[in-house]
Amino acid sequence: MTTKKKLIFFFLFFSTLPLFSQQLATGFVFEDSNGNGRKERREPGIAGVAVSNGTDVVLTRDDGSYRIPVKSGNTLFVIKPEGYQPAVNEDFIPQFYYHYKPDGSPDNYTYKGVAPTGELPRSVDFALYRYDEPEAFTAIVFGDPQPYSMDDLDYFSRKIVEDVTINDKTLFGISLGDIVGNNLDLQPEYKKRMRHLQLPWYNVMGNHDMNYDAPTDALSDETFEMNFGSANYAFNYGHAHFIVLDNILYPDPRDGKGYWGGYRLDQLLFLENDLKHVPKDKLIVLSQHIHMKNLSGYREGDRQRLFDLLKEFDNVLVMSAHTHLQEQIEYTSAEGWMGRKPLHEYNAGTTSGDWYSGKKDANGLPDATMRDGTPQGYAFLHINGNHYSVDYKVAGREQEYQMNIHAPKVVPHKGRSSSQIVVNFFMGSRNDPVEYRIGNGKWVKMQYIEAADPSYSAKLFEWDFTDRLLPGRRPSNAVNSTHLWQGPIKTNLPPGEHLIEVRATDRYGKQHYGKRSYQILE
Repeated sequence: MTTKKKLIFFFLFFSTLPLFSQQLATGFVFEDSNGNGRKERREPGIAGVAVSNGTDVVLTRDDGSYRIPVKSGNTLFVIKPEGYQPAVNEDFIPQFYYHYKPDGSPDNYTYKGVAPTGELPRSVDFALYRYDEPEAFTAIVFGDPQPYSMDDLDYFSRKIVEDVTINDKTLFGISLGDIVGNNLDLQPEYKKRMRHLQLPWYNVMGNHDMNYDAPTDALSDETFEMNFGSANYAFNYGHAHFIVLDNILYPDPRDGKGYWGGYRLDQLLFLENDLKHVPKDKLIVLSQHIHMKNLSGYREGDRQRLFDLLKEFDNVLVMSAHTHLQEQIEYTSAEGWMGRKPLHEYNAGTTSGDWYSGKKDANGLPDATMRDGTPQGYAFLHINGNHYSVDYKVAGREQEYQMNIHAPKVVPHKGRSSSQIVVNFFMGSRNDPVEYRIGNGKWVKMQYIEAADPSYSAKLFEWDFTDRLLPGRRPSNAVNSTHLWQGPIKTNLPPGEHLIEVRATDRYGKQHYGKRSYQILE
């Protein structure tokens, strides 16, 4: 083939390739002194701030400028540095992102996505303002609000949102996916309800937040992006680095049906590129929707790649939800985690509880206790430097209520009884010490068991054996709880009322107490 023919061949070949319209985005990360969101000549740029296109991560130069490749469909975002904050909109969603979708989201979806953004601006700038950020602070954590209707949203607002008490150390909140239950038109309504808290709020995408019309996973988050920004991003507070990932693959690449837990390559590349700029002594907090424990629902290679990227960090917390249970999960070398200490995943209890089921109280609010006996509620993530602890708050109860004690109300004096005292320590896990005593007796270690919570089973019996219709919806069937302990009850004490006391020590060394009385009768 002659040189001329080769040139013609290559011209024809490349002219038939699809155009990916990749360009170079430029702009500034700057200190927004006057708060108008636009860079003025006198407003200084901020050096060394990370900016991403969802895959690549670059640092701003000394003058705050950056350059990064971008193509249609990308979302550009700044990774909030310590000591600065982005503005929030009227719904308190942090404004750290810019969608580049010249033609907008696909227009044949059931739910709308991002409107056409037009041509790439000459400068995509990110405004930040200085913020005196403490190293010790608290974040509120919501698992699965998941309303399927306006009634569910009302339950969520009245029982969860209005129950939250914040103080000057409460800096922001995060919802761990399933913001709504398939009806994506409820996402704006959810945002309106969340305004009550007056806190910057970060959101994770869940499997019930997806556009099910999407032909590919990369296009399954169009409505989520319109309402909340990027589905994959990161930010810093104090000495902690927070990462949010959409870990739902849709449609399932194995058969094109349903979904699978895992990541696309661009997400793993983003994580890898992001972590290159994070000091190893920082606390890493990774938030995603599906827990990684069950490999029947999670792509093992993706989990291992994640483990490999995080193993050099000594302080790592993974937070997930999805199961409508509560569990403390640890990964060791047996699962492929090769860090210096076990990796902790907190699979959080949900704000919807058992999908807003159960009997309704005097205020018309459903009980919604989860299938493992964990009451409906939310969590507080406490950060101090690069260390963390988590507290669970049962909705509508005092903060001290951390366990349920199941025991008979009466037993026969010196009678034979197979009854057990069963304790559901909501934040507990297998290795936590749980002890009890009766009266002024000695503290006795309780036996850890994995079984159905008898108190929860009693709720089901009430629904199954009633001869009248109960208001609300029957709860889901019970499953084995991972935070249950038992010990024998005493019948050889003098007749009368006796006090059962329980103390449990959580994984952070904090002690929690519960009490319950029973009667010994002649």
